[in-house]
Amino acid sequence: MKLNDGIRAREVRLIDANGDQVGIVSKREALDRAEQAELDLVLVAPNAKPPVCRIMDYGKYRFEQQKKEREARKKQKVVNVKEVRLSPNIEEHDFNTKLRNARKFLSKGDKVKAAIRFRGRAITHSSIGRDILERLADETKDVATVETKPKMEGRSMFLMLAPMSDKDNKKKS
Repeated sequence: MKLNDGIRAREVRLIDANGDQVGIVSKREALDRAEQAELDLVLVAPNAKPPVCRIMDYGKYRFEQQKKEREARKKQKVVNVKEVRLSPNIEEHDFNTKLRNARKFLSKGDKVKAAIRFRGRAITHSSIGRDILERLADETKDVATVETKPKMEGRSMFLMLAPMSDKDNKKKS
């Protein structure tokens, strides 16, 4: 953003410190008014004919902008993806342990990637793996939504679960 002597236009449309439009004045006169008010002349619309300048405290303006950006970053939520690995011939107790882990991750707000790795000839029975992943999705449907259905990638099958948002909870009720 250009300010004070960095502005190259001969004439500018001036907006004073109160936000009132002064009109079209020469750059020199606009700079004089800004100096009298002990503020900066800031170019806010360089592509307008004539360019629009505003008299403001540029340091304070930049501080306010940085403060808004910090607040926006603070409200941002970082979503982690946790992985739960299963096998096609998983036993009941092991499945329940993996299910408990997935529920824990989802309750913390993380996404869960459930993966089944097929080894050897087990890949010929990919329907077993699909059934296990669908069972996991069914068991977690009260706390999660299925983001991507079970799909094969090489020798592995994946399912993505996302934590249920407040909107989803309201729809369900």
